[in-house]
Amino acid sequence: MTAPTIARPGVRFDLALSENPFAPLPSVLTALDGVMRQAHRYPEFLPDRLIEIIADHGGLEPDQVVVGAGATGVALQIMHAVAGPGERIVFTAPTFDGYPILARIAALDAVPVPILPDGGQDLTAMAAVIDDRTRLVVVCRPHNPTGTLVAAAELADFLRRVPERVVVVLDEAYVEFVENRLVLDAHRIVAEHPNVVFLRTFSKAYGLAGLRIGYGFAAAALARRIRALKLPFGMGSAAVPAVTASYSAERELCTRVSAIVAEREKLWRTLRAAGMPVPRSHANFLYLPGAGVGDTLARAGIHARTYPSGDVRIAVGNPDAGRAVIDAIRPTVRGSAAVPRASASSGRA
Repeated sequence: MTAPTIARPGVRFDLALSENPFAPLPSVLTALDGVMRQAHRYPEFLPDRLIEIIADHGGLEPDQVVVGAGATGVALQIMHAVAGPGERIVFTAPTFDGYPILARIAALDAVPVPILPDGGQDLTAMAAVIDDRTRLVVVCRPHNPTGTLVAAAELADFLRRVPERVVVVLDEAYVEFVENRLVLDAHRIVAEHPNVVFLRTFSKAYGLAGLRIGYGFAAAALARRIRALKLPFGMGSAAVPAVTASYSAERELCTRVSAIVAEREKLWRTLRAAGMPVPRSHANFLYLPGAGVGDTLARAGIHARTYPSGDVRIAVGNPDAGRAVIDAIRPTVRGSAAVPRASASSGRA
């Protein structure tokens, strides 16, 4: 799998990176202005203050938390901490572009498991390919790039089947876009499964992708193994004030997330009505299946993340971009046969 391409000049809407369409919240921008006036000073040698802030907000102990340069940075720390060259990592294909890239960096053998026809992750197949060389399994919830959601009961059964020596990364980069009733009981899962590490980020819902702030949490013993590889001075000075201000602006954040979700649902319903079998998404993007979809969007000046199958992923939240997508797609699918009800959702939520 290749890295995402960069939008060319003349693109009307760049929807390839599932970015938040909103700029950081005003209070966050004010906090960042203050820290930039101290940019001649080094940040903390190790990010203890940031860990304390995240732990306190999440009801965790500080020794359960690890931080890094985005969720990607934490994921690489995890790989280096628990696996060695030639050992294996299992994930769904397609998946977040970072996982195959990071696997190569860590010299791990990647074992991709194809997604199901409805866009869901095949946890049965993933469990079946675990062998003596497997050290890591990644489950995205919601899945990137399809947006589908593994049901809590199905995940619980999967975790019981995974050997304790295998670390399971539960990638929740988009958890803020998931309905509250469908969010996992992370504290219980960590308590019951000391081989599970949750992965989260401030890049998506919080709109801080450019600051590269991610974190993970797990049982203390596993977290300590991961944190042992932390790079000194590795987190920029902006992290503490940005996270602090973001947590203080939770109500404004929820308003923004609600607006993105509303736009996602509107676009999903419209595309489904036009005859495109778009899976039900629980993230801030939609997965549009079909060869040639990327070319269709590109001709309309819309940059999307395109996969080898021809399917694409587009970020949602900007109503103008949504209307442009509909205008581009509708003529290509109008008159198509009705889509079977089963493919409207992953059926896993």
